[in-house]
Amino acid sequence: MSSQPQERPSSPAYDLILQGGTVIDPVAGTSRLADVAIADGRIARIERDIPATDAARVVNVTGKYVTPGLIDLHVHLDPHYYVGGIVADGQSFSAGVTTMVDAGSAGANNWDVFNEITVKRSKTRVLAFLNIVDAGMLGEVEQDTFRMRPERAAEVASAHPDVIVGIKTAHYWTWQPYDAEHGPWTAVDRGVEAARMIGKPLMVDFWPRPERPYEDLILRKLGPGDIHTHVFAQQFPIIRDDGSLNPALWEARERGVIFDCGHGGGSFWFRNAVCAVQQGFVPDSMGTDLHTGNAANGLVGNILNVLSKFLNMGLPLEDLIYRATVAPARIIGRPELGTLNVGAPADVAVLEVLEGSFGFIDCGRAKMLGDRKLNCVFTLRDGQVAYDPDGLTMPRWEEAPPAYWTCRQPGARSAASTEKESRA
Repeated sequence: MSSQPQERPSSPAYDLILQGGTVIDPVAGTSRLADVAIADGRIARIERDIPATDAARVVNVTGKYVTPGLIDLHVHLDPHYYVGGIVADGQSFSAGVTTMVDAGSAGANNWDVFNEITVKRSKTRVLAFLNIVDAGMLGEVEQDTFRMRPERAAEVASAHPDVIVGIKTAHYWTWQPYDAEHGPWTAVDRGVEAARMIGKPLMVDFWPRPERPYEDLILRKLGPGDIHTHVFAQQFPIIRDDGSLNPALWEARERGVIFDCGHGGGSFWFRNAVCAVQQGFVPDSMGTDLHTGNAANGLVGNILNVLSKFLNMGLPLEDLIYRATVAPARIIGRPELGTLNVGAPADVAVLEVLEGSFGFIDCGRAKMLGDRKLNCVFTLRDGQVAYDPDGLTMPRWEEAPPAYWTCRQPGARSAASTEKESRA
């Protein structure tokens, strides 16, 4: 079968059919050969052998995996207030990610700028945890307890319920002596208060100290639905001296506490992750904590790098896709995302598993060897092509439509836009 797109005249039932791939449906828990038909930006039909004549365009994805668009639960996107913030569209679609959740880069006082510049201008769907600190991630200001204002955070979050999915606290008082203004649990307690006001989860970045034990965080402070990110960071007593998993993790999970990978530039160590996975403890979600410090140096790069690490620890691909789609969607209260259900937004990732000899690194600059690696072939956002580096949706240049051969004048619409309008 040709891999070139097949054009169809007239007014077909579907805009696009992805033909012949293995469809991973995390909601149904199935993985099967099927075609995926898309119409008006929505999933329209999934079954074997949908007639090619029913679609305006058919793309052959035989040998590939067709999944819901991936959801990265933990990224940093706001370079205006956080120096490490990345540009969403520059990192998302090439990894099959269609939804990114910013983890507290902005606070209540700079939320409007973040919303206008980052949320509204990104083609990637951007959601966010609001920082309990009203100025967001501005360095030393994160230690200012007077700016940890639950009422103010709840006010802003309640005004933007479609975008703000919870509250975030991070980087608080990791080594300094406590004083009258800085108690051991001040940031966590203020974050919990704000989260309870809005009925949404708190995400916590945390460094344990004798006055604030790790077990107290996950067994007493956090409640059902709250998120402990960076779970495999070096500072957490995940693995006991005898090599067994700290039983507090199982107890916290039973209480409903969510564990996010939150890889980041310093929060993922194989000595914790591999031992935990071998004992059956896997993060609920696979957040990257993507920022400029790890996006371009090979440490993280994107969510597929994180998933590949766990794939080489022996986890099934279907399970990993679940933890990068359905699970984060449910964690943030957006169950319409991360699914290929008929009627759902046509956010779709087409992935392949490469086989060979690969190395993967952790934040301690140690490596793990593996023989499989995930790669993104093709991404749709609301049914529109967002990433297609091999031109799967495009004709060969020799067979391109008339608009391709016409020199566009400055300011004119692209040949692709003209072609799309001519088919409408």
